[in-house]
Amino acid sequence: MAIKKSDLYSSLWASCDELRGGMDASQYKDYVLFMLFIKYITDKYGSSDDFEPPVSIPKGASFKDMIALKGKSDIGEKINTQIIQPLIESNQKLARSDFPDFNDPNKLGEGQAMVDRLTNLIGIFQKPELDFSQNRAEHDDILGDAYEYLMRHFATESGKSKGQFYTPAEVSRVMAKAIGISPANSTASTTAYDPTCGSGSLLLKVAAEAGKPITLEGQEKDVTTAGLARMNTILHDFPTASIVNGNTLAAPKFKDGEQLRTYDYVVANPPFSDKTWSTGLTLGDSGKGDPYQRFSWGVPPAKQGDYAYLLHIIRSMKAAGKAACILPHGVLFRGHAEAVIRQQLVRSGILKAIIGLPANLFYGTGIPACILVLDKENATARKGILMIDASKGFIKDGNKNRLREQDIHKIVDTFNRQADIPRYARMVPYDEIASPKNDYNLNLPRYIDSSDPEDLQDINAHLNGGIPERDIDAFAADWQQMPGLRAALFESAGRPGYARLKLPINDVRSTILGHPQFTAFTGKVSTLFSKWREAITPQLTGLSQNGHPKELIGTVSETLLASMQAAPLIDAYTVYQHLMDYWAETMQDDAYLIAADGWAAKPARIIETDKKGKKKDKGWACDLLPKPYIVARYFAEEQAALDAKQAELEAASGQITELEEKHSTEDGAFAGFDKINAAQVKDRVKEIGTDPEAKDELAVLKRWLKLSERESQLKKAVKELDAKLDQQAHDHYAKLSVTDIKSLVVNDKWLARLAADLQGEIDRVGQTLTARIRELAERYATPLPRLVDDVAALSAKVEEHLKCMGAVWK
Repeated sequence: MAIKKSDLYSSLWASCDELRGGMDASQYKDYVLFMLFIKYITDKYGSSDDFEPPVSIPKGASFKDMIALKGKSDIGEKINTQIIQPLIESNQKLARSDFPDFNDPNKLGEGQAMVDRLTNLIGIFQKPELDFSQNRAEHDDILGDAYEYLMRHFATESGKSKGQFYTPAEVSRVMAKAIGISPANSTASTTAYDPTCGSGSLLLKVAAEAGKPITLEGQEKDVTTAGLARMNTILHDFPTASIVNGNTLAAPKFKDGEQLRTYDYVVANPPFSDKTWSTGLTLGDSGKGDPYQRFSWGVPPAKQGDYAYLLHIIRSMKAAGKAACILPHGVLFRGHAEAVIRQQLVRSGILKAIIGLPANLFYGTGIPACILVLDKENATARKGILMIDASKGFIKDGNKNRLREQDIHKIVDTFNRQADIPRYARMVPYDEIASPKNDYNLNLPRYIDSSDPEDLQDINAHLNGGIPERDIDAFAADWQQMPGLRAALFESAGRPGYARLKLPINDVRSTILGHPQFTAFTGKVSTLFSKWREAITPQLTGLSQNGHPKELIGTVSETLLASMQAAPLIDAYTVYQHLMDYWAETMQDDAYLIAADGWAAKPARIIETDKKGKKKDKGWACDLLPKPYIVARYFAEEQAALDAKQAELEAASGQITELEEKHSTEDGAFAGFDKINAAQVKDRVKEIGTDPEAKDELAVLKRWLKLSERESQLKKAVKELDAKLDQQAHDHYAKLSVTDIKSLVVNDKWLARLAADLQGEIDRVGQTLTARIRELAERYATPLPRLVDDVAALSAKVEEHLKCMGAVWK
C-alpha cells in the first residue's frame, strides 16, 4: 500500500532531524539535500541507456554504491572520494563547493559516531517509498515537494541570520503569477533570470507557471547556496538551468559582450538593505563609473543597497520585459538619494504595482516587505500605479506568518483585474503621487486606509435612547439581500437617524434565522453549492491510478471559487480556503493514494515497534476510507445501539462518582478508604457484618457494590458491541465495489466535509448580524436620564436603610 504523502515528508524530516545531533540546521541541510540529490539522479538517470542523461553518473558513484559503504570505518572518506569527486569530474555544472564534507569530524562526530550517523542517514533514503524512478515531475512532483518541505523546515530551524537562502513558496507563487508568465506566452527561448537566486526556488516557481521548459539563469553570492540551487534545479527536472556563483552587483556573470544580458522575466529576493552592496564597485557620485549604466537615475546610499538591486533588475529587463522584486517597505518612503531614484522610477512608468505583504513572512527578517512589479511594456502609456495592501491576510505558522491560499488568490486576482477594493487596493494616478502633499512618497497607508473602522459611541443615543441608523446601515449588504428582515427587526425611535428594536433582545436570533428572506438566502447559497457539486463529482470520481492530483485540485478549487463568487453575503475566498485547508489536511493524501493504488480501500493492521524492537498490534485502519464512514453508511443501527449502551455506562459511572463524593467526608462511608474498589468495599461490608450502628454505612456500601456490578456489566456489553461492530466494519470492506468506494470517499467524506464548512459560513452570517444587533441594543438600552433616576432611587433606598440602622453622616 502506498504511503501517504504527508507521512512521507514528515517522517523524512523527523528521521533526518533525529540524526542531526548538535549540528546547526543551516549546515546539516547540506548533507540531507545531497542525499536527496544523489538518490534522485540514481533513480532517474542511473539505468537510462536509451537517452543521454543531463547528469552523468560515473560507475561506482551512485546511491547504490553509497549503500555498500554503510558500516565501513572509512565511510566518510569514501563518500568524498568515490562518490562526490567522480560526480564533479563527470559534470561541468557541479563543483566541489556544492557539496558538504562527509569526513568532517567536527560536524559528524569521530570514529564510530560518524560511521553510525552516515550509515543511518543513508538508511533513511533507502526507504522504498523514496523511489523516484517513476517520478512524475511534469505533473505531481513528489520529489520537488519533498525538497520544498525540507527547505522550509531547514529555513525555519536555521535562525534569523542563516535562513535567507529560501524564499517562502507562497511569496514565490505570487511573484511568478504577477509577472504574467504562462504556457500561452512561453517557449523554449523564453528567458527568466534571478540575480540573487538563493536556492533557486523563485526561478523554479516561474518555470512552474510557464508550464514548459524555458531558459533559466541565476547568480548567487554564497558558494554553498549556489550549489543548493544547482541541485534544486536538477531535482525539479530543470538540469539545463545555469546557476553561477559570484557578486551580481560587482561582477555580473550573465553578459552579452560588455553589456548586461536582458531577459523576458526577472525575479529577485535580494538581501534586505545590504550594507556592503558597493563592495568592488567604483561609481562616483553620478554613477558613471558603472560599466553597465545601471545608476543613471542616481546612486543608492552606501548603507542601503535595495535600490542597487532594483536598478540592476531594470537594466536586465528586455524592452517588453516583466519583473518582480521583494524589497523592504523603506524603499517606498525613504528620502535623500532614494527619493531621487524613486521619483525617476515613478516617472518612467515601469513600476506597475506595489503589493504590501504581512510582517514576519521571511526567514531572514521579521520586518514587513513589499513586492514591486515592474513592466516595461506600455510603460509610457501607464496612468498610475496599482497599490495592494495585503498586510492583514495571513495565518500564524509556528513563529512565522504565512500567506494562505486565499491570500495568494486574492492578491493575484486583484492584480490581474487592476481592481479598486476598499481598504485593500487602489489604482493611484500619477498626479496624486506627484502632488506636493505626497511628493512621490509611495508609502501604502497614504493611499489605502486598511485600518478597521472605529466602533463609535453615539452620545445622543446614550442620552436619549435609540440605536443609530448609521450602525444599522453598516450591514447594507445584508439589508440589500434581505430588506424585509430589517423592517421585521427595527422601527423608528421617534426622531430622525435613530431606530429601536421591535422585539425583545432574546428574540433577535430566532427572528433572523426564521425570516423567509434569510431562508431564501440560505437556499440560494446551497443551490450554488449543489450545482457545483453535481458538476465536479464526475471529475473527482474520474481520478484514476497514475492520475494527477495537482491538476485535479486546480480544477476543483477554481470552479468552487467561481461558483461561490455568485453567492450573496459569503466570502468566496474563505470558502475556497476551506477546500484548500481540507486538501492539505486530508484530501491530498487521499488523491495520491488513489493515484498510486487506484480506488482500493483495504484495511491494514497498525503495527507499532518500540525502541527495543518489540511490536504491538494497535488494531486496523484504512486511510482512504476510515471506519466511521463505513459504519455511518452500513451499520447505523448497530452504532446507535452501541451509543445507547455507552450512555448507560456513563450514567452508571456518574452515579458511582456522585455516591463516592457524597460519602467521602470525614464521617462518610468511604472516609477510611485508601482506594475505593470492589475488594475494599466487600472487606468493609464483611467487617461491619450485622452491626446495627453501621446500618447507614452498610446501605451506602451495598449501593456502591450494586452500581459497580452494573457498571462492570455495561463495560462488558459495550466492549462486546464495539468489538462486534469493529469486525462487521472490517469485513464489509471486502464487499465494497469500486463504485461504492468512490461514492463513500467523494460524497460521504470529501463533499460532505465541504458542505459542512459552507454551512458554517452561512451560519456565521446570521451569528454576526445577531451579535452586532444585540450589542447595539444593549449598549443604548438605558438612556442617561433613566440611569440618573435609577441612581437617585437606589441612593434614597440606601439612605433610608442607613437611617434605620442609626447611621448619620454630614
